[in-house]
Amino acid sequence: MIEGGEDPQFIARRLIISAAEDIGLANPNALLIANAAFDAVMKIGWPEGRIPLAEAAVYLATSPKSNSAYMGINTALELAKETGSLAVPLHLRNAPTQLMKQLGYGDGYKYAHDYPNHFVDQQYLPDELKDTRIWHPQQSPAEEKLHQRMAEYWGKRFR
Repeated sequence: MIEGGEDPQFIARRLIISAAEDIGLANPNALLIANAAFDAVMKIGWPEGRIPLAEAAVYLATSPKSNSAYMGINTALELAKETGSLAVPLHLRNAPTQLMKQLGYGDGYKYAHDYPNHFVDQQYLPDELKDTRIWHPQQSPAEEKLHQRMAEYWGKRFR
């Protein structure tokens, strides 16, 4: 690509996109490596920038792949387009005025950090979407750990 006249910064940006879109949660360190390569190219320029760029390219090429986060954000965006502006559950709403307090804003809110593992089972999505699952893990050891955590917290909703 370089010999063909491509800008090294463009290549580094493409590595960042690949790390996020193609590798994703299967290896979250890939995004750190790609960002570090981009920073190195910006700081040291060419021709030395070819070395961290090559390291990042090899690391990303050999990483496990998953697009579950990419698919999840696309699902969330599509869901938002389909459903429009749905109401935030009352218990999650801030109550800066007396009227809002009287209307029940914030009633029943549970502060996650007051609970074991800093998690509490409460509804975060609008009523119309309360049983909707947006993220679906794929097959990789890293995502399996995330899936197990979600199943532990949310129970059958994530099994």
